[in-house]
Amino acid sequence: MAKKLQEHRINGVIPGSIAQELEIEAGDVLVSINEQPIKDVFDYRYLSEDEELTLLIRKADGEEWELEIEKDAYEDLGLVFEDGLMDEYRSCRNKCIFCFIDQMPPGMRDTLYFKDDDARLSFLQGNYITLTNLSEEDMERILFYKLSPINISVHTTNPELRCKMLNNRFAGEALTKLQRFYDAGLEMNGQIVLCKGYNDGAELERTIHDLTAYLPLMQSVSVVPIGMTKYREGLTQIEPFSKEDAAKVLEVIAKWQRIILKEYGTRMIHASDEWYILAGLALPSEEEYEGYPQLENGVGMIRLLNEEVDAYLAECCGDNRIRKLTLATGVLAAPVISEQIKKIQKKYPNIEAEVVTIINHFFGERITVAGLLTGQDIIAQLKGRALGDVLLLPEVLLRSGEDVFLDDLRISDVEKALQTRVGIVKSDGEALVRAVIE
Repeated sequence: MAKKLQEHRINGVIPGSIAQELEIEAGDVLVSINEQPIKDVFDYRYLSEDEELTLLIRKADGEEWELEIEKDAYEDLGLVFEDGLMDEYRSCRNKCIFCFIDQMPPGMRDTLYFKDDDARLSFLQGNYITLTNLSEEDMERILFYKLSPINISVHTTNPELRCKMLNNRFAGEALTKLQRFYDAGLEMNGQIVLCKGYNDGAELERTIHDLTAYLPLMQSVSVVPIGMTKYREGLTQIEPFSKEDAAKVLEVIAKWQRIILKEYGTRMIHASDEWYILAGLALPSEEEYEGYPQLENGVGMIRLLNEEVDAYLAECCGDNRIRKLTLATGVLAAPVISEQIKKIQKKYPNIEAEVVTIINHFFGERITVAGLLTGQDIIAQLKGRALGDVLLLPEVLLRSGEDVFLDDLRISDVEKALQTRVGIVKSDGEALVRAVIE
């Protein structure tokens, strides 16, 4: 009996593409490629790489077109699908003691409560996965397609502790997949969310040591502190890290960086910027970040911003232009941005730029990153202030590709409430300097 093909609705076609030339349109359905089933985007990409293809397209009126295509290898067909994954997203089965979504307040939009643990998003968007949601079929497809790098939420290599931290009896067993990735030659990145009294101290040392077995394919591992909101009622009680705790964590990481660098020529393990700020210690040099492989986990963002600001200002002549503006950001970034503003003002002395620290009352004061600030906190804490010509806000405050904050307020809502123009600044040093001086 023939296997039923999974079909995929086409949302649009890229102008000038093969699909447009063949008069494929939005609303058409891709039935198959070379009579092969298409489970998701990975099947689609793999099957469409060939130079000769046969597409089966069903038009909106039900008519089926069989299209034979000759093209360059790897040339894109130009099809845009209703869902980028071309399949349903898989939710997480764990109940991690550090899960941020479990600490969300009620009444927010549904998408913010969805816990993804889909391996395919690791390759498409850089998401980190726990491996507990990875079936044998998924593993075989990853190995067959040689998909890498795969980003893994390791947290600990102690199987019993991992079961406890993820509240999943299969979480320890899932670690065996690391060896299978390694044996297949797949590159990996790791993440450790550190929880005081659980996977820190000796357990952190054990985890780092164990992960060196996967070098050089384990390209980098980040260590980040647990993020704790004020909505933890009924959840596992975990103490926040102190200044002294942060210093101890950095000692462990520095020790293992020296060991790994000497033996393997790479540091592999990296601490997120929050640890250095909490400990009151200087950031590593740019060289020590080894190309910033873990920027998305907050590793080296401050160092990179410093370097980019310095590099761009070196090209600026400076002048006496007059501007008055306000920059608002989170507790973690505010001192860093203030330092950059001082550098800018040395070349542009007539620019008045005030940096305002926004306290996160929505999630709780322990949340210090800018990306989790809400529109309502910004409005409440800036209301009645003289903000100057423009209020500059970091791009990380907004939903990707949109002008919406976490609490569903829009930029226009903030502008209306504060009676000022809002400018959004991308997360790089040149963008920051240009936003301030221009």
